[in-house]
Amino acid sequence: MSTYDRPDGMLRVLMLDNEYPPLGGGTGIVNRRLLEHWAARGDVDVDLVTSSRLRRGGEYEELTPDIRIHKVPVDNRNIHHSSSRELLTYAWRGWRLARRLALRGGHDVCLAWAGVPAGGVAMWLRQELGLPYIVSLQGPDVPGFEDRYRWHYLLLTPFIRGVWRRAEAVTACSEGHRELALHTDPGAPVQVIANGVDIECFCPPEVRREEAGALRLLCVGRLIERKGQHHLLAAVRRLRDLGQDIELTLVGTGDGEADLRRLAAELRLEACVRFAGCVSHEEMPDLYRASDLFVLPSYNEGMSIALLEAMACGLPVVVTDTGGTRELVRGNGVVVPWADAAALADAITALAADVGLRRSMGEASRAVAARYTWAHAADEYLSLCRAVARAHRRGVSPSLGRAVADEPTGLEHSGRR
Repeated sequence: MSTYDRPDGMLRVLMLDNEYPPLGGGTGIVNRRLLEHWAARGDVDVDLVTSSRLRRGGEYEELTPDIRIHKVPVDNRNIHHSSSRELLTYAWRGWRLARRLALRGGHDVCLAWAGVPAGGVAMWLRQELGLPYIVSLQGPDVPGFEDRYRWHYLLLTPFIRGVWRRAEAVTACSEGHRELALHTDPGAPVQVIANGVDIECFCPPEVRREEAGALRLLCVGRLIERKGQHHLLAAVRRLRDLGQDIELTLVGTGDGEADLRRLAAELRLEACVRFAGCVSHEEMPDLYRASDLFVLPSYNEGMSIALLEAMACGLPVVVTDTGGTRELVRGNGVVVPWADAAALADAITALAADVGLRRSMGEASRAVAARYTWAHAADEYLSLCRAVARAHRRGVSPSLGRAVADEPTGLEHSGRR
């Protein structure tokens, strides 16, 4: 008997994610927020298999006795992203541990964060043990998302399609991310479960600061080429040349930090650009509230958590026309082309000159962000997991969403709020 049939209604989930805070970026954060909400419910039991920076020996921790985190040694050299060797190490060691847990755990469903490597591990478990799985697409695991992985995509795309097609369900974190996935598999019925934000923690200041002084720009994200901070620095140089009083704070670290610091020096921006490094989650609300404008010049995004946080704090935004970013701009900011420093500068200039416009856009940002909460996202994932468990018990044929076609999951309006 599946544990899902137990009188207490407890659902047992085997969860796979090669990154989890402090390792990695947004995917691990989404995973963490989901587990925090599930931990408060009391009707979900989770074994998460993720990575440890240790070279040998694993780590173990608990959010609650029902939410257990198992970390296999991967020896990550870089906390921001994993190398091919590290991904393969997680796939092998993660599969071995997940298999042992699944054999003794009576799990009802497996939730894999990203098609590679976690989705591959889930697919292997399904083939051997019959455990149904869901794949949550979150970013670079979708071909075409990040240019630096273009050769990896050429090699992995057939495997990625296989992972999706053998899954009971596949989710994307935004409509833009779903559209990108359909370029790889046009027939894939990918459904959207959007990322969220804590609108109580991230909220506007009670009193806005005086508008005198420099316009304070904020950009939050890993310092890598895809995030586009080099284009923002070029835009700030243009603004300074036009006499604009601008200050820019860059939050985050990454492989591109040294290059960005050199570029800031070459552009003579040391006096107005601050590299803040890693900032704790607890400190971020005050940093958003101390800013006038949030800028995200990325090449691609699934659905930026930092952007949602900035919007929840009532900031107007300037973002690039890409991925899950443009769908969050609804009267609360300006969308510009990728890699266009002139367009970035023009958008910032327009908002710098109009305090009333910034304030109205900030109010619109808050209203949009309020539609995206972690509680709602956690409920949607839980509904989907329960639907897959029911369908699997009934023996419905697994075929990318077919297993849950007749199940009421509450997902009809996901990502379209």
